[in-house]
Amino acid sequence: MTKRRLRELCRLSCWMLISVWLVSAADAASGDLSLPGNHPLTQSQAGDVLVSELRCAACHDGIERGSLPEKKAPDLANVGARISPDYLRKFLASPSSVHPGTTMPDMLVSKPQAERDTIAEALVHFLVAQSTSRFETDMPHEIDVLQGKELYHTIGCVACHGANDADVITQQRTNREEDFDRDEDETDELSKAAIKPIAIQLGHVVSKYSTKSLSEFLFQPLLVRSSGRMPDMKLSPEESLAIAGYLVGEEPSHPAAIAPEESLVALGEKYFRELNCVACHTLPGIVPSPVVGSLKITDLSGGCLSDSSDRSPRFQLDDAQVQAIRASLESASEVDSDNTVVAKTLTAFQCIACHVRDDFGGVHEMHNSYFTTSDPKLGDDGRIPPPLTLVGAKLRPAWMKKVLFDGESVRHYMATRMPQYGPENLHHLPDVFGRLDVLESVEMNIPKSESRSASEREQEKVVRAAGRELIGDKGVNCIACHQFNGKAATANQGMDLMTSYERLQPGWFNRYLRNPGEFRPRTIMPAAWPDGVAAFTTILDGDTNKQIKAIWYYLSLGTSAADPSGIRAVSTELSASDYAVTFRGRSRVAGFRGIAVGFPEKLSYAFNAETGTLTALWLGEFIRVNWSGQGSGDFNPAREPATLAQDVSFAQLATDDSPWPLMPVMTKEAPANPDPLYPKNLGYQFHGYDLDDSFVPTLRYRSGTIEIEDRSVAMVAEDQRLLKRVLQFDSPLPQTVWFRALTGEIVNESDRVFRSERIRLTIPATDARLRSLDGDSTRSELLLRLQLPQGKSTLEFIYEPLAK
Repeated sequence: MTKRRLRELCRLSCWMLISVWLVSAADAASGDLSLPGNHPLTQSQAGDVLVSELRCAACHDGIERGSLPEKKAPDLANVGARISPDYLRKFLASPSSVHPGTTMPDMLVSKPQAERDTIAEALVHFLVAQSTSRFETDMPHEIDVLQGKELYHTIGCVACHGANDADVITQQRTNREEDFDRDEDETDELSKAAIKPIAIQLGHVVSKYSTKSLSEFLFQPLLVRSSGRMPDMKLSPEESLAIAGYLVGEEPSHPAAIAPEESLVALGEKYFRELNCVACHTLPGIVPSPVVGSLKITDLSGGCLSDSSDRSPRFQLDDAQVQAIRASLESASEVDSDNTVVAKTLTAFQCIACHVRDDFGGVHEMHNSYFTTSDPKLGDDGRIPPPLTLVGAKLRPAWMKKVLFDGESVRHYMATRMPQYGPENLHHLPDVFGRLDVLESVEMNIPKSESRSASEREQEKVVRAAGRELIGDKGVNCIACHQFNGKAATANQGMDLMTSYERLQPGWFNRYLRNPGEFRPRTIMPAAWPDGVAAFTTILDGDTNKQIKAIWYYLSLGTSAADPSGIRAVSTELSASDYAVTFRGRSRVAGFRGIAVGFPEKLSYAFNAETGTLTALWLGEFIRVNWSGQGSGDFNPAREPATLAQDVSFAQLATDDSPWPLMPVMTKEAPANPDPLYPKNLGYQFHGYDLDDSFVPTLRYRSGTIEIEDRSVAMVAEDQRLLKRVLQFDSPLPQTVWFRALTGEIVNESDRVFRSERIRLTIPATDARLRSLDGDSTRSELLLRLQLPQGKSTLEFIYEPLAK
């Protein structure tokens, strides 16, 4: 044996010894080993989570519903179209051998193999018969697999499923094996890496899905798995298809879709009832069996927790998981504290894979390099999701709900996305965070206009000017690292300061500005008031309290706040000369989530994706873009537009006379949004858009239970430039919905033609109501009462922009 080889073996042995020690240290520092991740749960608390995740209460009595929303089984309504029948057959016969780690128990453990296969075949025919369509493998579009690989490894999939890049994994392993010269801090980081990472296996995906069915699932996973353990990553249809293509790879040769045989369907339904599958998977007309004896008084050495029982369903559980479940069932029932509720929730929903709270959670060392940013100068603040420590004291309740339930985001530079788990699953979190996370209150209130005297108004002008000066380049220069009202910063491109007042609690804002490192120890945010002392003594007499309150007041003015000193903007003009062009950004004519579409016919429109409304039309050149704005930049029409209302376009009205639900209006005197969830509360949700071969977008969104596809194209008829808009509705049941088509001074030219000041609109043959707006007889709104059938239906509208 050579000396070099001997040295390598010694180094490897040392590495193995250090690894064993690190695992032991991690085990002592983290929670129970039955659950992955750096969680704080005790053995019995981890068992509580497992009992909920495995749905023990679906079959057994004596289990109290805990604080954690119980995991629901996947919806089987259209499983025959989603999953390969061949995979389904093998999975039902032996779940854990086909999908290691699945929470689906083996229901046929007591059956011989031949009988297993017979039952599985019958169940497949029964389930396929419940589906309205069949499993398809043909894909009509080319798939950008490289985009899918990049998305998978950047938006957050890695946090729960692990890296899918063999070269990178090998290099990381090599780096760890060769690096033994670590200081104390590095050793601490390595001990964290020894914690069992969250890694939900995806090896079964190739045989389970086609690229088409996987992309449809990834686009709207909560439709199938409503309990949110697989969250909605806010993917567009193109992104969903790209990731699906990457995960599935070259489309496997799935066996042909089966045609359900009547005899097997009947036999499958018989087994479905006998096996009590409906205890977890609901299907119309089938009632679950009564629950069996209480687990509190059952011998826990057998049954489902045994790996040798041939009578009970068998789960794929390791020893640590079995012991945790036993500890949960044997422990005395007690109400969870708020801290326990948070810990269980963050662990069950894998929030700890990305976020730190107090001393638990955080990005695993193996996954760290996959968290990236478009602005590396922001450091870890720009790429690692923010800590959840004191988040209840940090975020206003309304904003927290927007983040959790409406996908709101201000970190445009961060590649990782905030998943959406569904309001019914995390509805309890904002209130619990609010009770737990409390900071000492600080007087930062903004007086209402009606209560201010003349002298107070004059004083507020001074305070407002001071806040503006402090934020600008003549003061603490916040705009060097933060965008302001969509305009670029001069150095780093941190989150827009204009969101601060709507997002943050005043007490947290005050404390954070005084000492950012208290909340984020490695932040690059400087301490502008070190030890509470103001550096600019000539502004408000150098009073720290007054200066921070001045900034808070200035930011409370919202978009009406004048630009601070040092703000620069760069603008350019985009055209649509050869094909349709789509641009996203915020705009005065389309709000914060605006979409502009221009056509070669010199006709353009703007769409507000926050409310689902076509908001402007104009003739001539396309848009001017301020490239220094947030994200891709801000846009405004290059020519004077004809504008429409910004409010939601579709709504359910209690009666024909019910007022239209209008978007909240903010003013200087009342700058806070009184209803930040306005569109969501009315059932609206934007689902993105996809482009056809002519680059024309089809916008996709939902109103209540109705899925809507919205496609507009420019056309020329008799020298008039028109916009043809086709709305396709997909409703699960017959229902009535109202469409607000036009507002302003409206003239009824015929039964189907209406004209406002700048737009002539031709509507389809439907029930149209023209009624006065806000009691003003000169202003009206055109409402269309749409009686939608079950399934798909289409309506066509023609918009003609008129010259001034």
